[in-house]
Amino acid sequence: MPTPNQSSAEPVNMGVVYVLTAVAALGGLLFGYDTAVISGAIGFLQEKFELTAAMKGWAASSAIIGCIFGAMFAGYMSDRFGRKKILILTAFLFGISAIGSALPNNLTQFALARFVGGLGVGAASMLSPLYITELAPAKVRGMLVSLYQLAIVIGILLIFFVNLLVQNMGDEAWNVEWGWRYMLGSETLPAILFFVAMFFVPESPRWLAKE
Repeated sequence: MPTPNQSSAEPVNMGVVYVLTAVAALGGLLFGYDTAVISGAIGFLQEKFELTAAMKGWAASSAIIGCIFGAMFAGYMSDRFGRKKILILTAFLFGISAIGSALPNNLTQFALARFVGGLGVGAASMLSPLYITELAPAKVRGMLVSLYQLAIVIGILLIFFVNLLVQNMGDEAWNVEWGWRYMLGSETLPAILFFVAMFFVPESPRWLAKE
């Protein structure tokens, strides 16, 4: 029996493959978006909560700590429950983090929300390219996986423009009180898109064959 990546009598619908790749690559876009959003918000956040240098470092790095654990457990979880289900969970984590990091009352709440987002980043960094690899025909696999890397850069670039747009919406006092919240909360939109879109994609054919 041919595997999903071997030639078979059934032609591959490349249009569908490209759409599925684009959906999975949203994980990469959110990876870049979530990682870079803090760059525009951290200064206003520091002033809002009167953070020391150490507290500022904790606020900025809490997502990276979550990333370690997300990447650590994503492989096991996806092997057990499937790539699709864990990618849906990943999108959910991105959304919860975006909302939570936009509405904190103190540094602890903010760091916890960012840690949750880091879990999503870590999981997406492993599962999105894995999903693309497992559904892509061999002849275009390298190109399609590279689109995930491109999506990361697009996410970084996109949030830089969003941060600039938000910052220009008000003066310094407005940004200290509200601007950084809009910057961080803006991630909710691509997270919802990723979450909804993942319900309409199939499970990884390689994972199904393994099961």
